[in-house]
Amino acid sequence: MAVDTRFYASLGALTLESAAALTGAEPVGDPNTPITGIAAADKAKPGELAFLEGEGAGLTSLSPDLSVLLVSEAIRRRVADGVALLVVKQPRHAHNVIARTLFKPRHQLAQTRVAISPDAKIHPGAELGAGVVVGAGAAIGEGTVICPNAVIGPGVQIGRNGFIGAGTSIHCALLGDHVTLLAGARIGEAGFGVTPGPSGLEDAPHFGRVILQDHVTIGANTCIDRGVFADTIVGERTKIDNLCQIAHNVVLGRSVIMAAFGGISGSVRIGDGSMLGGQVGIADHVNVGAGVSLAGAAGVLRDVPDGETWGGTPAKPIRQWMREVAWLAKQTSAKKRD
Repeated sequence: MAVDTRFYASLGALTLESAAALTGAEPVGDPNTPITGIAAADKAKPGELAFLEGEGAGLTSLSPDLSVLLVSEAIRRRVADGVALLVVKQPRHAHNVIARTLFKPRHQLAQTRVAISPDAKIHPGAELGAGVVVGAGAAIGEGTVICPNAVIGPGVQIGRNGFIGAGTSIHCALLGDHVTLLAGARIGEAGFGVTPGPSGLEDAPHFGRVILQDHVTIGANTCIDRGVFADTIVGERTKIDNLCQIAHNVVLGRSVIMAAFGGISGSVRIGDGSMLGGQVGIADHVNVGAGVSLAGAAGVLRDVPDGETWGGTPAKPIRQWMREVAWLAKQTSAKKRD
């Protein structure tokens, strides 16, 4: 997916040669190869740059349209001919440097002193409370209520009959109709992407979006991070409680229920109609099927098939978990009698 310029300002383009000079990488290929965008290695289009880390996981799924690939010396010879390369010790760090040279989130650019941008499109039937800020290019639909001190970032689109609670902030996001955000929700901030650099740990930039489909409800002080390259998506009629964390690139299906204090790590997939109890935690890249129930405080470390009920940490099928809890209680009681 190309970077959405409603949310990210283009700062110009690079060539293979200039990108090499910027990062200290060794260029391989035509020095005039243009770099105009960034993407995941399996989704890149012409002109887009991607990276591979480690031992080259992902080499077999490279996009055939990829223009430039950042790699380490260890895997450069395993890349097929025809792909321009930037060979560098820390490919992800170099990618971060180039990405920040190409794009900048519009909400991080200097803003005017006007609270409501003249370039915003606000339906006459929408209601805005005191202290609301609306950025350039944002759109707010008919019947939507924006409560005091909410911040609607540049380019954000909000559909009809929504409710945006007091003190909420929304960046890099598209909201459908009848979406409810309770007070203090944070939508579209960067996720917890950390990468090593020459001087220590660095924050990895995020250039994706958040998409909240129709009739979604997000609880007070819940945070939903935007994606790295792709989108974080919350499906129709999904209901998320207060004080939850949803990381970058997560996809929730339709009519998912998530109780308070839950945490979902990056790139998790959750199927339609699943129910997550309070304090559920899910590790990154896990797939949870449709119609799944997760007991309160479950710690999910592996994929869960459709329709199953799991509990415990590490989570497992509920009957197995209950048998193990009962056995442990029995052993403890026996020890006390001894």
